[in-house]
Amino acid sequence: MQLRVHHRTTYTYAGKAHDSFNEVRLRPIDDDTQRCHAFKLCLTPSVTSREYSDFYGNTVHYFEVPDDHRKLAIEAVSTVETTPMAARPPVPRVPIEELEKSSEREMQAEFYNASHYVPLDVELWREAQDALAEGRSDVWGDVRRLGEHIYRRFAYRPKTTGVNTRATDVLKLRMGVCQDFAHVHLGLCRSMGIPARYVSGYFFNTTRRPREIEASHAWIEAWVPGFGWAAFDPTHDRVADERYVKIAVGRDYADIRPVNGTYRGAPTRSLKVDVSVREAPALVEAT
Repeated sequence: MQLRVHHRTTYTYAGKAHDSFNEVRLRPIDDDTQRCHAFKLCLTPSVTSREYSDFYGNTVHYFEVPDDHRKLAIEAVSTVETTPMAARPPVPRVPIEELEKSSEREMQAEFYNASHYVPLDVELWREAQDALAEGRSDVWGDVRRLGEHIYRRFAYRPKTTGVNTRATDVLKLRMGVCQDFAHVHLGLCRSMGIPARYVSGYFFNTTRRPREIEASHAWIEAWVPGFGWAAFDPTHDRVADERYVKIAVGRDYADIRPVNGTYRGAPTRSLKVDVSVREAPALVEAT
């Protein structure tokens, strides 16, 4: 599937701002499930950006706006080709015992330990035990059952949580948004010894209604020995398919903030984020 993503973040200040330094993670990842064919970053005020790859392989663009400005706009436009599910290899059934003794697991240590948004408190372990009350199965089977548990037991309620809400807070509230559900899913997986990482990106909503707000999305990937990372979306209780565009991965949201920065001057008066994901014409290979 060929998708065009338009992401615009606009900061408006109450007065003059200056010495603004920012990092953005908005370029889609290239991997076995997708290929970014085009990416353009437009900045207002107009300044030059540079880029580097972070520890997790995400593309990070960074830039500085030293002069006075009253508004900062960051606009990213991407064209991404996603791999159809029929063309992707199936996730194999790997017994939990094989995961526990796998040498591959040790290489994923940061993804089965606690992180900023995912403290591995005993409450998460108890929740995971409840979700898997019928017993453990295979790695991917457990991941899907844990995701299904979140889908069934937690309510999707915008504005009930904030950007600083942790997985343990969501566990008490039993409600939240996709970022919260991803953090809880990570906590449940890690409590059961399964390496899992946070994924930020977009979802192409084929049932989008007129004037319906679009936004960034979040889900998780779990490590399956002999296969690699397999993606699951607990918000929708399904495997992430060709409608999903992956932007960045990390231990949790703290590692993949789409826009992150500091500045001096007047306080922020407003922040507006506009996102659209549309199907684009398929690419024609040159012969």
